[in-house]
Amino acid sequence: MRCPFCGEDKDKVIDSRSSEQGKVIRRRRECLGCERRFTTYERVEELVKLNVVKRDGTRVPYNRQQLLGGLEKACYKRPVSAAQILEIAEEVEDRLFRTYEREVESHEVGRLVARQLKAVDQVAYVRFASVYKHFRDLEDLLDEVKDVMESAQAADRPNQGKLF
Repeated sequence: MRCPFCGEDKDKVIDSRSSEQGKVIRRRRECLGCERRFTTYERVEELVKLNVVKRDGTRVPYNRQQLLGGLEKACYKRPVSAAQILEIAEEVEDRLFRTYEREVESHEVGRLVARQLKAVDQVAYVRFASVYKHFRDLEDLLDEVKDVMESAQAADRPNQGKLF
């Protein structure tokens, strides 16, 4: 493994732990060149490839990084921790790989993410929904905001900030 700081390819493993429900091994390493520490993650490559069918009909391989990127954008400057973002991604991913064998519609991925985000943070949910649902105009956005505000699910989360 190359050191991200100096580029040296010699290191020693200091600590190994299982993470993400046993699906990933987290390794803490120390570079033998610059003696700085860094973390690597080791995961089994998925044998079953899942394709996402986009709105225009094109098919692209499922990309975990794209899912995480969308979540990070929606949660930008919100009180949502990186651990919560990873947890949402894991739950969505688990559901996708359990439910679908080869292909999944992109709107289904968005629906699963939106449901998880709505329970975590109202503002992050509205941000995500504004892209996922392709609002035609401001009225569509306002309707969605009203639905979120009236949602009983938001009232069940005492640590969640109010949308307005």
